Amino acid sequence: MRVLSIDNSRFENLPDYPFKPNYTAVEPGLNMHYLDEGDPRNPAIVLLHGELSWSFLYRHMIPIIVKAGFRVLAPDLIGFGRSDKLADIRDYSADKHVRWISNWLNGLRLSNATMVCQNWGSLIGLRTIVSHDSQFARVIVANGMLPTGDVPAPTSFLVLRALARISPWFPVGRLVQLGTRRALSEDEIRAYEAPFPTADHKAGARAFPELVPTHDEHPCSRMNRQAWQLLTAWKKPFITCFSDGDPFSRGEERKLQRLIPGAYGQPHVTLAGGHFVQEDSPRDFARIIIDACKMDMAGMAA
Repeated sequence: MRVLSIDNSRFENLPDYPFKPNYTAVEPGLNMHYLDEGDPRNPAIVLLHGELSWSFLYRHMIPIIVKAGFRVLAPDLIGFGRSDKLADIRDYSADKHVRWISNWLNGLRLSNATMVCQNWGSLIGLRTIVSHDSQFARVIVANGMLPTGDVPAPTSFLVLRALARISPWFPVGRLVQLGTRRALSEDEIRAYEAPFPTADHKAGARAFPELVPTHDEHPCSRMNRQAWQLLTAWKKPFITCFSDGDPFSRGEERKLQRLIPGAYGQPHVTLAGGHFVQEDSPRDFARIIIDACKMDMAGMAA
């Protein structure tokens, strides 16, 4: 297993990203980067990114959430952001991603935390919360899902998977732009490209589409089905916050709302934007997280 790191100079002077880096070993010789902002005594909110992006995605939301009185933890998945990367696509799996995030969480010893997951971060986040339910009091999912391969995948996903599989051209920053409604600046596009100085560094981004089950025999189908068995018994608050313009996850919020008991009666919201709602409606998304957490805490206090 060949591990790649990155010259820190690639992350200097990024727009609206003044945060201090933190690192932890999620297994020997493999370091995960994460942001840890706000008072560590405050309730924690974990912001989990997905395909193509990294903690830079949440840069406009983090100061708002911290100002509201919360601690924000935003990791970069292995293979993304400032975290270490594996040069071989075959070294990535959904099980490994779940294990790496779980090891990171074990070191934090959180309680009454909130999991916010978006994009294919939900593939990792929704499996993680069911095995760390003592640490999490609520879940908020934006444009995410936990597929089991029993329904056809959207065409937009199949196109991305084909691009990741066979195209020598895999422009991460431009692909993120395709998933946003607003126009990103050239500096923002370069920031999304910063974690990927060589083709080998993109192995994790190319691997992620392969971890999404598109048929019953997919290697991830069984584990996702097992997670669903636990999610259908999840009674803690579960809120969906999808956008009105996402071709990847359209309609998935209805499945989550219908099958997860904790979703009943929650203030589910539709925001304006594309796939990366953090870029299109960051203030509204941050406010939904803050309001949901404060409402739950007020209810517990009463």
